[in-house]
Formats: sequence, structure tokens, C-alpha cells
Amino acid sequence: MTEGHLPDVMEVDAGVLLDEQRFRREVVDPCVPVVMRRAFSAWPVVRAAETSPEELRAYIATFSNDRQAEAFVGQPSIAGRYSYSNDLSGFNFERINIDLLGALDQILENGARPGSPTMYLGSLETETFLPGFGAENAARVVPAHVSSRIWIGNASNVACHNDTFDNIACVVAGRRDFILYPPDCIADLYIGPIDHTMAGRPVSLAASSTADDPRFPRFAAAAERASIARLQPGDALYLPKLWWHQVEATDPINVLVNYWWDETKIGPDAPDTAMMLAMIAIAERPPAERRAWKALFDHYVFRPEGHPLAHLPEERHGILGRFRNGSYGRIRALVLQRLRGG
Repeated sequence: MTEGHLPDVMEVDAGVLLDEQRFRREVVDPCVPVVMRRAFSAWPVVRAAETSPEELRAYIATFSNDRQAEAFVGQPSIAGRYSYSNDLSGFNFERINIDLLGALDQILENGARPGSPTMYLGSLETETFLPGFGAENAARVVPAHVSSRIWIGNASNVACHNDTFDNIACVVAGRRDFILYPPDCIADLYIGPIDHTMAGRPVSLAASSTADDPRFPRFAAAAERASIARLQPGDALYLPKLWWHQVEATDPINVLVNYWWDETKIGPDAPDTAMMLAMIAIAERPPAERRAWKALFDHYVFRPEGHPLAHLPEERHGILGRFRNGSYGRIRALVLQRLRGG
């Protein structure tokens, strides 16, 4: 399936961003990606970018400082496709440290000269690198403690990956295409190493290859379930945690602002940490034993048939009582005691 034939992601009225309860009911709870057209077109940074690259640079310069950030630099031969080297031992780009405004100047220069190297900076907290930027360019439905992040670069194609946070991605300059795959496509995406990554998250090796690559015969099943979000400046995409996404910025100069947060988090513990602990405890046990543990995980953790102690009065649920009413802390203390060998 080619990008031109992918079904479009569902769109919702951008007015959902004005009402927190409606946003959670219509956008967060269904747990599927949605596009909100022109949702952030009134942002000052979007208006500056729509005026000219020079206005965008002048606007960002009013907030920038000299803090250094890591940037990817790719030679013209990779055409902005930042990825692994052929043998997976390294990467096809260089990493340099540079201040944000200096990087933006280089990106603007590259964008004006076809055939130049490309540069890409991602996931920079605006409160750190552009103090005050977030106050002027804010998303009402995002929790107040969540800082926005900015992504700046030339044309690029970021390998298919997922994140463990809910995400609102807002296009400021240029156009971006998000090719999306549901979380349960993981086995068909041929995921690379989880501890040797470009930017912290494992990526799909198949999604960036040709459709008929013999190394990835199962990828066709994932491709059949893919969808696409085509975003213009001012548009936003809500992307639930764990959805796989490949991101292509198609213009010479591209800027995106996003917010990451966990809508359902109630403590410091993260599901991916629990998964890694489960891996070392269970993954290499005999198949029959793994199936037995899977039954227990389904019953106690994933709960397809509801609460595991629904047949008992709530006052007899013990540590399986409501987590927000104290059970979270009791279970966590028990886990830490066991990890310490107590």
C-alpha cells in the first residue's frame, strides 16, 4: 500500500480543545488518533511562520538562550532519512551540540540551498530553551505542569516508533505526514533493538523499507492497517500512547510543537518499566509456564472480565482495592520490599 492510498485519520472539531471534559470524552477516551484542523492557527508562532521564515526566526529569537542541544546532521545522500547504518552498529548521521538559534540559522540556510546537508533537533523543552514561549503558545486542555517541546529541521523522515505518553502534535511551519499503525501491529513491524536507538525509542525496521523487502514478509499485514494524518501549519494531531508513527516533514523548513503527558498516571511507576521487569522474570521460561503466567497477567492486570475480586465485597479486596484510595502505595511498597530481597 502506498501513502497515496492510505485512509485518512478521523477529524474532529477543533472546538474540543476549549472544553477539558469534552476533550477527554471525545478525544482521549476513544484512544484513537484524531486530527484537529487549524486548532492552533492563532498561535503567534504559527502566524510568524506563515508570514515568512525571517519572521519565524525573529519570533523564536525573542525567547532563545545559549543553551546547547543535540542536533542530527545528515549528508545529502540520506535525504533526511535519519536511521541506522546498514549493519545496525551505528547510525547514518552525525550528532553535534549547538544552540537552538544557531541551529535554526543553519536550517534556514540549508533550506535555501537544495542539495545541502540536513539538520534536525527534536524534543527540546521550551521552558528550558525558549523560556516564555509556552505561555504565548499554549494548549488549554493540556495539564498546566506539562511543558511544550519544539522540533525544528529541514525535510526529514523519522523512523516509525511509538511513545509511552499521550501526545498533541501541533504543526507550526511546513507540512508533516504521520503514517500511523495501531499498537497491536508490533509483531508485523519488525522492531529494532530497544537499547540501541536513535533517540530513546525502538523503531520499526520494516516501515522504512520497500514494500516488497524479503526480510520483512509480515509487514504487509501492518501496511493494510495503516492510516495517514496530513497536517498543515496550525493543524494538530492527537496521538494516544503506544500508537506507532512514522513522521515525514516535507518542506525545506519545518517546525512542530508537541505536548507529552500521561492522562491516566497516578504515581511514579511506568508501564514500560513493569514490562521490562516482566521480561527478565518470565520471557525465557518454558512455553507452558509462560502461558500459565499469561493467564495470571490477563486476570490480574489486563482484566478482560473485569475486576479479579468482583465476586467479593469491596471491603474484602485488600491490596486490590481502588488504587487511588491507598492500594497503589501498599502494592508499590510490597514490590520494592521484594526487589530488595525482603
